[in-house]
Amino acid sequence: MNVSKDLIAASATPLILAILKECDSYGYAIIKRVKEMSENQLIWTEGMLYPVLHRLEEHLLIESYLSKSEAGRQRKYYRIKESGLTELELQKKQWEIVNNALARTWNEESNS
Repeated sequence: MNVSKDLIAASATPLILAILKECDSYGYAIIKRVKEMSENQLIWTEGMLYPVLHRLEEHLLIESYLSKSEAGRQRKYYRIKESGLTELELQKKQWEIVNNALARTWNEESNS
């Protein structure tokens, strides 16, 4: 199933922050993790990911640093900041409200 671009965009921030809460990561690994977590239902591209990472960095929710990969080349890693952890908790609460409202609506439909 193709997930709409609107839903992908809306879910990008909490997904990225949740992934970075687990551990520091770099672009390709974040894309791969989203694909794994969604059981191949969400396929992100670099063109979608990097603008979101830059926006999160501008809003001081994450920070980046360069580090050598196992292959020996420099790679840009991202880590969540304290403000990002706070934002993640806020996002979780907001998504729970939306999820609960949708679940109630869909349950009412199936009971009709």
